[in-house]
Amino acid sequence: MHKSSFYKIIPFRSVTLSGIDFSKMTFFRSVTLSGVEVFIIATLILFSSFANAQGITKIETAVKTINDLKVGADRTTEYLPLLKGKSVAIVANQSSMIKNTHLVDSLISLKVSVKKVFCPEHGFRGLVDAGEKVTSEKDKKTGLNIISLYGKNNKKPKPEDLKDVDVVIFDIQDVGVRFYTYLSTLHYVMEACAENKKQLIVLDRPNPNGHYIDGPVLEDAYKSFLGLHPVPIVYGMTIGEYAQMINGEGWLNAGVKPAGRTGGCDLKVITIGNYAHNDMFELAVRPSPNLPNMSSVYLYPSLGLFEGTQISVGRGTDLPFQIIGSPVLEKANYKFTPQTRPGAMEPKYKGVECKGHNLSEFGKEYMKDTKKIYLFWLIGTYANTADKTKFFDENFNFHAGNSTLQQQIKDGVKEEVIRKSWEPGIAKFKVVRKKYLLYKDF
Repeated sequence: MHKSSFYKIIPFRSVTLSGIDFSKMTFFRSVTLSGVEVFIIATLILFSSFANAQGITKIETAVKTINDLKVGADRTTEYLPLLKGKSVAIVANQSSMIKNTHLVDSLISLKVSVKKVFCPEHGFRGLVDAGEKVTSEKDKKTGLNIISLYGKNNKKPKPEDLKDVDVVIFDIQDVGVRFYTYLSTLHYVMEACAENKKQLIVLDRPNPNGHYIDGPVLEDAYKSFLGLHPVPIVYGMTIGEYAQMINGEGWLNAGVKPAGRTGGCDLKVITIGNYAHNDMFELAVRPSPNLPNMSSVYLYPSLGLFEGTQISVGRGTDLPFQIIGSPVLEKANYKFTPQTRPGAMEPKYKGVECKGHNLSEFGKEYMKDTKKIYLFWLIGTYANTADKTKFFDENFNFHAGNSTLQQQIKDGVKEEVIRKSWEPGIAKFKVVRKKYLLYKDF
């Protein structure tokens, strides 16, 4: 098992410097330095020799890899009998791997009758920009038709797409964040299978952010492809568990009658061997173009909220979802210039120098042992933007799942007060979530 060293703060509240309260992370108020200067100092201190002198202890934590687990796709003896004599469609992308072999190639080699492939946002090979239309095509290696499930009018398999299919297999690596759109693709695939009376087999995979629950619960008024269900931003479930919840809670189209706890979709989940929610899991394949490493995956729940603001999250650089900045951010300590590259053909502020902060080390080392969404970056960049009227855009509330968070930040509400407002919704969600867990909980 791979060992990864990182610093653990024991506890945050034991560490203070010049009026900075690390337990609250209120870097932008009640200090003599400017807000951003304090933010810079505080971030750098986390990785300096000062850390050990202030009760920050270096520890070892076990990080599981694909070799330590047996993902659902690898448990062929569990699902091959279900495919015998059946015509199969596969919902997959570049993450649908059984070690070094793609699931599609594996099933074809095992003489399974694979008829077609459906692909989500970013396409079958995972190279299409976020939000860009994914076109249907033919796979050069297998000759199979690849049908896009991402675009204005093709988020859901059509009846004619499923006419020659008996079973649909869903095998995509999720990252455990509500606005990561593979969940919405799962929902619409389940709905299509229910409406067309096709069985769905979900080959489960670990959730790299599956060790905590945090964030506001989505309100109905803000349902979109960025979130369809009343869950927090970080929900602490594998995609197989989540599928069971969609079914059991009757969240599919009103025309699909749920059959008690099993729901309206004929669902079978192939579970993961040797997995628990507390496990840290290092992904072998990037789940999408702009989540290239574990630092970006751990930071994504916090930095994904910036997608609804004027702040760049580093698309078009070597550090997407690890750096933040804009041309107008004041007194920042890091500079970057987004450029065209695969997965970010037209990044925000393309060709324009941005000033901001590099959070990659924080994401890589500290987020592993942190069970919360960080708001102080969002609060701090808002406070240090001169023209605040343009800071948020129309997408922010759909990422947040409500209009409350934006207003709280505008009103200068403290982070701990904002977090307190999430607690009733999280408590109710935990009761629902518990019914559908397949693995040891944290």
